[in-house]
Amino acid sequence: MYKFEKKDKQGVLKISISSEDWEKALEKAYEENKGKFNIQGFRKGKAPRKVIEQNYGDTIFFDDAFDITVSEEYRKFLEENTNIIPVEQPHVENNTFTADKGLEVTLKFDLLPDFELPSLSGLKAKKADVKVTDEQVEQEVERERLSHARYVETDKEVEEGDFAVIDFKGFVDDVAFEGGEAKDYRLEIGSHTFIEGFEEQIIGMKKGEEKDIKVTFPENYHAENLKGKPAVFKIKLNKVEKKELPTIDDKYISDTTEFENVEEYKKSIKENLIKMEEERAERDYEVALLDEIAAKSNIEVPQSMIDHEVHHMVEDFEHRLSHQGMTLQAYLDYVGKTLDEFKKEREEDAGKNIKTRLVLQKLISQNNITASSEELDKNIEEYASRYQMTLEDFKKAMSPNDYAYFENNVIMTKVLDLIKSKNA
Repeated sequence: MYKFEKKDKQGVLKISISSEDWEKALEKAYEENKGKFNIQGFRKGKAPRKVIEQNYGDTIFFDDAFDITVSEEYRKFLEENTNIIPVEQPHVENNTFTADKGLEVTLKFDLLPDFELPSLSGLKAKKADVKVTDEQVEQEVERERLSHARYVETDKEVEEGDFAVIDFKGFVDDVAFEGGEAKDYRLEIGSHTFIEGFEEQIIGMKKGEEKDIKVTFPENYHAENLKGKPAVFKIKLNKVEKKELPTIDDKYISDTTEFENVEEYKKSIKENLIKMEEERAERDYEVALLDEIAAKSNIEVPQSMIDHEVHHMVEDFEHRLSHQGMTLQAYLDYVGKTLDEFKKEREEDAGKNIKTRLVLQKLISQNNITASSEELDKNIEEYASRYQMTLEDFKKAMSPNDYAYFENNVIMTKVLDLIKSKNA
């Protein structure tokens, strides 16, 4: 039996278990666990309940009986009250047991925030105007030049701006350290990509020359065992190279691209940049619309939801760091933050993420937005065409998660189209 009431955005559920039901739960807990006990004079799993309780204490089966009874009542409560949506596992506020009344338990849990959506019309968010300048086009042309750079060997001494191709091995206290060795490493002198003072000591060296370079690791270095330590790098200069960039003229363009001349090439770059900027402006506009709706909805997000979201954000960040060969702790040491400080900084974004999801869920529910099989197939087909695959072949390779991804794409597009149509 249970009794529910709502207090300060929390659910308070009082559960009563009769003495008879409590005794049944204890017996069930005994039957499920008796095989775990070794009692002298009895084969394993054959000792009577009373004997186990005499040896291990009267409350030995209480925890399991508690889970059996309270969990069942909590499940029944949720089934019978589908409008009540907890956002966390319930925690026991208090519990009492008496032989005549049985078990009395009070559970508390945060509830999914209740809120009203504002009008979707008349929102202040506006789509930014898109403009691409000649300077941006030239920057893209320069990137093209850099991507086709050639490295030409020279017999001269290393100068600022040259590329030194080196073998190196690092030592701290005369012991080689992990990650401190490489062969034929191309280092741009003056790029400051190595430890301060390293590159400057290569200037003036010639091909084939060997040298010991002495440096000190910075105090905020990401590797704990190297922070502030003096080190010696034994290096050998294999080559000295200079970077040569191509001249972007009509001949180069006609030889290396599908365009006939520089004018056509730059026109294509500008068209692509405009397309990219329009897509970015559209995404920013959609985010601004959702942010405005969420702000006007006055959603009060429980701290438990924020904590849960932050936990997933930290897990995701840690996973991405692992692909770069770094641990979360190493990153925190590098930026000089504690884990608690790192989590605290993410609470605002976590709150925004939750509010946006809640707004979208309510919009989808109130407007009965779904993805039909035809709409789903059209979305999948557009994607399959990028890989020159038929719809049927692409669908054969899809997993249930892939279907969920495309279904979400269709639904999200329809939700956003609905909002934008109200603010056209």
